[in-house]
Formats: sequence, structure tokens, C-alpha cells
Amino acid sequence: MASKKPTGTQQVEQVPTSDLIPYARNARTHSDAQVAQIAGSIQEFGFCNPVLIDKANGIIAGHGRVRAADLLKLATVPCIRLDHLTDAQKRAYILADNRIALSSGWDEAMLANELQDLHADEIDLGLTGFDAGELSRLLGLGDEEIDLPDMPETTSHTVVVRYEPTDKEMLTKWLGISDFSEQGLGKKIIERIRNAAASD
Repeated sequence: MASKKPTGTQQVEQVPTSDLIPYARNARTHSDAQVAQIAGSIQEFGFCNPVLIDKANGIIAGHGRVRAADLLKLATVPCIRLDHLTDAQKRAYILADNRIALSSGWDEAMLANELQDLHADEIDLGLTGFDAGELSRLLGLGDEEIDLPDMPETTSHTVVVRYEPTDKEMLTKWLGISDFSEQGLGKKIIERIRNAAASD
């Protein structure tokens, strides 16, 4: 089935962070260090890049930003709802959004000039996402001369759930799960983990 074309200007809406559902088959990974970088960027510049979500609050693009929002304890995040994509197009876009950006390159002379100007403006160059080794090479400086900003501490947990069809009655009784889709099951488990962590 063909998708419907988006109409008019897509509106940015504030959505509770806890309502956003990670895509269970997301193949893109985000290390704790990268999430901390994203959090540092949000602290410095604001939440400039809205999360893309579907009509059921499933995350299409922005998993790293949502993790950073959790780290920063943001109650809501700006989102754009993409309701014109078919399910197959949505899954394909999740891959395309991550992969196509990796095909770009850098004009290193231009990059070095820009970094030098930012360094002269006393901008924390770590906010650009380059590490100390890359910055020292591009700027011709020693590592000790690169002042990287402090990033928020972060921890992550990976939860893998396997269950048999006969387990549904038990899951319904003990966890209150009624939606056994990937998104529904994942959301309920995340809610239980958050509630348990909040009570510690």
C-alpha cells in the first residue's frame, strides 16, 4: 500500500519522554559515551533536533536523543509525528536515516579552519563530537591543550525477554501486560523497570 503524502507543515509537539517507545528492532547502537555527548549538546544548545515518531509514539528517529533526555531527566521532548508512512516505509526510513548520513565526508582543511575559529572563541570543542585525538591532529595541538567539557554520567541496561505463548497468562497476571506486540511488551517492561528504579 502506498503511503499518503504529508500535508502542510508538520507540527512539533511536546511528548512525555516516558511515553516514547523505542523500536524493538533498531539496528543502530548508541554507546554510553555517545549518549553523554548528545546530553552535553542538548544542555549547551537546547533540544534542536526533534524526535521523529509514529502515531503510536514509536520512535522512528532519535533513539539516542531520547536516551539523552532520560539521562537529563527531561519530562518531555519535542517530536514530529510521521503518520504518512506505511509500516514497511517506516522500517526502511529507520535504516536510511542512520546509514545515509554515514556516506558523507569532511573537507578537512575547512573543518580545521572552523575548529580553530571556535577554539579562538573559547567554545568547548568537545561539544562538536570530536575526541581529543582528532582535535589535536586537526588543530596541531597537544592533547593537554584540548579542554573537553564534562559530560553527564550515564549507565545503560540491556534487557532481553523471551517467553512462550503459554506464559501470556502469567505475564498478564504479574505484569499487567495485555498488548503482546513488540512495542507494547517493551513499553510495559520499561515502565516496570523505571518504577522499580524510582522506588529504590
